[in-house]
Amino acid sequence: MLELYKQVDREVDAAGPVCVASGKCCRFTEYGHVLYLSNLEADVLLAAAPTYDKPVSADFCPFQKENLCTAREPRPLGCRVYYCDPNYQETSREITEKYLLKLKQLAEASGVPWEYAPLHRFLNRGITKAP
Repeated sequence: MLELYKQVDREVDAAGPVCVASGKCCRFTEYGHVLYLSNLEADVLLAAAPTYDKPVSADFCPFQKENLCTAREPRPLGCRVYYCDPNYQETSREITEKYLLKLKQLAEASGVPWEYAPLHRFLNRGITKAP
């Protein structure tokens, strides 16, 4: 997973999207979007992210503090790829689809059932690892 995240980060960096650190990306309801992630990503996030208060709302990310991410290293694909930059939107979709496929393939190769759900569902449930 961590190697896959490094690949994603390199592709995003090469595309050069602009981030103005508005924090809108983490205020889901306000900005009109939902952060989905896979159970594989949730495991990585939950294993390394700081503590957070439950229950977690679908409205915002509990790891955002003062418009910055406190779970930057283990953040999921959607966080790594999403930028408000209007010139990056098509590239963002392409990178997302490419790496979602790789995540699905990784789950299949590992014998882990695929689950894809909004962030708050995984955070409210806790660690999702398959037996």
